[in-house]
Amino acid sequence: MEYNLADLFESVVDVAADREALVYVDHPGTGAERRLTYAELDRAANRIGHHLLDAGIRPGEHLGLHLYNGVEYLQTVLGCLKARIVPVNVNYRYVEEELLYLYRDADLVALVFDAEFTDRVAAALSAAEKLRHLVRVGTPAPGAPALTAVDFAGAETAGSPQRGFPARSGDDQFIIYTGGTTGMPKGVMWRQEDLFFSGLGGGAPTGEPVGKPEELAERVAAGGYGITFFPTPPLMHGTSTLTAFIGFHFGQRVVLHRKFVPEEVLRTIEKEKVTSVSLVGDAMLRPLVDALSGPMKGTDCSSLFSVSSSGAIMSETVRAQFQALVPNALLLNNFGSSESGFNGTATADSGPDRGFRIRVNSRTRVVDPVTLEPVPAGEVGRIAQRGHVPLGYYNDPGKTAETFFEKDGERWVLLGDMATVDEEGVVTVLGRGSQCINTGGEKVYPEEVEQALKAHPDVYDALVAGVPDAMWGNHVAAVVQVRRGAARPSLEDIQAHCRTRLAGYKIPRQLVVTEVVRRSPSGKADYRWAREVAVAADRSAHR
Repeated sequence: MEYNLADLFESVVDVAADREALVYVDHPGTGAERRLTYAELDRAANRIGHHLLDAGIRPGEHLGLHLYNGVEYLQTVLGCLKARIVPVNVNYRYVEEELLYLYRDADLVALVFDAEFTDRVAAALSAAEKLRHLVRVGTPAPGAPALTAVDFAGAETAGSPQRGFPARSGDDQFIIYTGGTTGMPKGVMWRQEDLFFSGLGGGAPTGEPVGKPEELAERVAAGGYGITFFPTPPLMHGTSTLTAFIGFHFGQRVVLHRKFVPEEVLRTIEKEKVTSVSLVGDAMLRPLVDALSGPMKGTDCSSLFSVSSSGAIMSETVRAQFQALVPNALLLNNFGSSESGFNGTATADSGPDRGFRIRVNSRTRVVDPVTLEPVPAGEVGRIAQRGHVPLGYYNDPGKTAETFFEKDGERWVLLGDMATVDEEGVVTVLGRGSQCINTGGEKVYPEEVEQALKAHPDVYDALVAGVPDAMWGNHVAAVVQVRRGAARPSLEDIQAHCRTRLAGYKIPRQLVVTEVVRRSPSGKADYRWAREVAVAADRSAHR
C-alpha cells in the first residue's frame, strides 16, 4: 500500500464501513437530503470509476468536474482516483471563452457537468478537440442544446459496485486549477503522496503525521474524534475538496450544501451538530453574523468547535462579532495555497495593528526571490516551501520555472506572497506581490488596508487597488460596500478612521462606494474588477 488517496480512502472504509460518511442537503430549505455510509460511498465511487474505464477513459487521462456541490462531485473524484484518472476542477462561473481555455489547457477527455450548465458546455465543446465523453447530472431545461451525454444515474447503474481496479501509486496525480486574482487559471500538478502530507495534514488531526500508509486506518479503528466537517465554499475550489478528504481520512462525517445560504448553514450546524466549519473570509463569516444577529438569533451553535478560513482573512472586527455570538468556537485564519497546501495559522494577535502574523510549519521560509536564500529578520521576501510540493503547472513550463526550483536536493515552491519574519520565526504576510501598490516609492499591500477599512462600523466589505496618478505613480483607492441601513461614509470619514491604524501613505486617496463588492463564490477577491471600477470612477471625476 502506498500514499495514494484512493488506497487510503479504501483502507478507512474497511474499518469504518457502517459509519456515516456524507450528509448532503440538495436545495437548502426543501428538506431534501442524502446520507451515505462509508461503504455506500465506496460502492458509489466504484460504479463511476468502472463506468469511466468502460467508456474508454484511460489511466492518466484528465476528467473535468463542472459541478455545484453534491454527492456526485465527491463520488466522481473518488471514482477517478480509484481508476487512476486525474480529476480536474472547473470553475462553474466561467463563461465560454474561459471554459474553452481550461478544457483545452487541461487536455480534458471527459467531463461531468450539471445540467444547468448545458448551454455553456455546448458553446465551448466544439473547439475542445480532445473532449470525447460527457456525463450529465440532472435534466437540462427545455430548449437547451442537444448534447451526446450519458445520464449520471445511468452511468452509476451500469458500473460495477466492486473495487477490482489495477494497482495504484503515490505518484498518481491530482490537479487543482487555480484562478488566483489575475490572469487565466493554472493547473497545479500534485503527486498524491505530496498532497497527502502538504494539503491533507498527513492524516494527523493532532500530533504527528502517519509514518506508514496502513497507520491511517489503524488510527481510525482505534478511536473516533466525533467530528463533523462542514466545508461551505464550492468544492470546485481546492480547499473545500481537501477539507472533505481530511474528514474522510479521519473516518469522520462530512456535510455539504449545494450552495452557501447563511440561514441554511446555521440550521444545518444546529441539526447535524457540526463541529468544524470551513469558509473563506468575511464574505462568508459576515453573513453568518448578520443571520445570527437577526432572523436566526438563538440558533444552537454550541456544537461548533472551530471555524477556519483560507483564501481570505476573517477580519478582527468580524471575528469579534462572531465570537460574541458563538463564544465556544475557535476562529482560525489559516494560510496556504493551491501550490503549497497548508503553511500555518495566524497568531491570536494578528490584526490591523500588527498585520497577518502566522506561525508556519517547519518547511516554510521567507526567502530572497533572486538568491533564494532566507532573508534576515525584518526584511521583505517571498514565502517559499520545501519538501512535499507540486511537480509544477500543467502545460506551462515557463511559469513552472518561475515558481518551482530545486535547492540542496529538495524541491521548493516560491509563492507570490510577500512577507517578513521576526526573530522568533513568526511570519507577517504583507500580501500578493502582484497586487502591491507603488505610491510615491512606498509599497502598499491591499490586504492590510482592507483590514483597516472593514473595522469601520459602516463598511460591510472592501477591496483596495492602485489607480494611476500623475504625482504619485499610483494612489490607493478603496472600493467599499456599505452595511445595509448604514450611512454612506465620506472619503474624509474613511481617511480619519484609517489614520488611527495605518501609516499616512497607506490611507486611501479615493473612495468608490458600490452596491456589492465582487468576489468569487468562495469569497476570493476580484482585484481586476476593483481596479477597473476605481479607474473608471477616477476618470469620471476628472472629466
